[in-house]
Formats: sequence, structure tokens, C-alpha cells
Amino acid sequence: MSILGIVIFLLIGGMAFWMLLFLLGFIVPYWITLGVFEKMQPKRIYEEEE
Repeated sequence: MSILGIVIFLLIGGMAFWMLLFLLGFIVPYWITLGVFEKMQPKRIYEEEE
């Protein structure tokens, strides 16, 4: 029964590791890039009203 616990622990730990790797490798740089492009756009003084 302890083997099953170790396997489940390693499975959950592996999934957490790959999720963190995905977040640090793709989501965070994407988020930072969107923020940079948002800051680089010129500000509009008058918003177009419909």
C-alpha cells in the first residue's frame, strides 16, 4: 500500500513540475510581452464615443 502512496506522490509532483515549467516558459513571457506592448502604444486623449 505504501508503494501506491509513493507513486501517487510522484505523479502529482511530476504534474506540478511540468505545470510550473509551462508557466515559466510560456505564460509569464507572454504576459510580460503583452504588458510591454500595452505600454508602448500611444495614449488616446479622446476616446471615440459611439
